[in-house]
Amino acid sequence: MSAVVGSVTTPSQNAGIILSSNMKKEAEKKNDKISAEVCKDLIKEMNKKSDDIEEKNDEQIIEKDDHKNDESSSKQNQLLIRNIGLSVEEKKLRPEVKILRLNIYSPDRADVVLPIPFPCTSSKDTLFTLKEGSKYRITFHFSVSQDIVKNLSSVYSVWKAGVRVRQTTKVIGTFSPREQEYTHESDKGVTPSGFFARGSFFIRWKFVDDDGNCYLDTNYYFDIRKDWGASEKCSNN
Repeated sequence: MSAVVGSVTTPSQNAGIILSSNMKKEAEKKNDKISAEVCKDLIKEMNKKSDDIEEKNDEQIIEKDDHKNDESSSKQNQLLIRNIGLSVEEKKLRPEVKILRLNIYSPDRADVVLPIPFPCTSSKDTLFTLKEGSKYRITFHFSVSQDIVKNLSSVYSVWKAGVRVRQTTKVIGTFSPREQEYTHESDKGVTPSGFFARGSFFIRWKFVDDDGNCYLDTNYYFDIRKDWGASEKCSNN
């Protein structure tokens, strides 16, 4: 009879083999779980980068569209300006106002015409003379070109012996450019009377508009006397 030789495992060995097999399966499951989480993280990161790229592309597209819209709007504005007969350079020009001359009217004397700019005067060499207690009216002539002047105003200040005795600001109006000159007539006035009213007066006269443009800033002296006087530095009509 032949003998059969084989390996014989004991119950304890069988238990060890089963435990080892289970541990191996658990490890494999754990590794699979870690691998799955890593894959999910990688997928999330890739999706995030893809979203960032798409967002940047969208921003670039929007910027290009805005730029195109700005160019289109600018072209439309230029076309509109050309259609009304104005160039861009002409539109930027500020109004040009020239004060041409000043007339002084009084019923008791000949009219006084003062071309501008006035000649330089002093307290001893005045531009003209007014009689105390006399009625008078001032008219000035001016021209407007290039653009509309808004709220042209006259600022009139009077000093006597270094003390300001009067300051008046009056809005003359808004005027459009034209070839013909404009004429503005001031309110009628009466010169003061008495010993303290006589003498030399210093005048500063400015013409300005709402935009801060100053078109004339001049000064001169005139006299108030008991009578009209014979030596006046002006031309009479």
